Amino acid sequence: MAGRPHSVAQYVETLSQASAVGRWPWVVRVDGAVVGTTSYLDVSLPDARLEIGWTAYSPSAWATAVNPACKLLLMGWAFDHDFGRVQLKTDIRNLRSQRAILKIGATYEGVLRRYQRRADGTMRDTVMFSVTAEEWPRVRERLTQRLSGV
Repeated sequence: MAGRPHSVAQYVETLSQASAVGRWPWVVRVDGAVVGTTSYLDVSLPDARLEIGWTAYSPSAWATAVNPACKLLLMGWAFDHDFGRVQLKTDIRNLRSQRAILKIGATYEGVLRRYQRRADGTMRDTVMFSVTAEEWPRVRERLTQRLSGV
């Protein structure tokens, strides 16, 4: 994705400017070790919606409890604070991410064609998903069950 930092210094700079562009970043740790990052972005208080994105985990965290735990916490906070919609989107080529988003219980909404430029200059089609306040109890239960090993 365009704008992805290529060095630690560039990443520190990106994080220092995050709030100015409406991004609320979170560092994800497991047993004290940083395993990734995720963010709230496109926060719209008047529309009671936000997006969870800029999510990147170390391969060691893939297919573990890290993603469902993060989504449970982030969506829980959003819905507890009267947001009515949480959206998630990913590159159409990122099938692993699409499967993970569906597995948490989000609803597929469609494809935004030629939505965003990739770092290599090509245009990206973006797959859109969401969870609404009405769906949240079912999604929360699904995530809780996954984390409890049920």
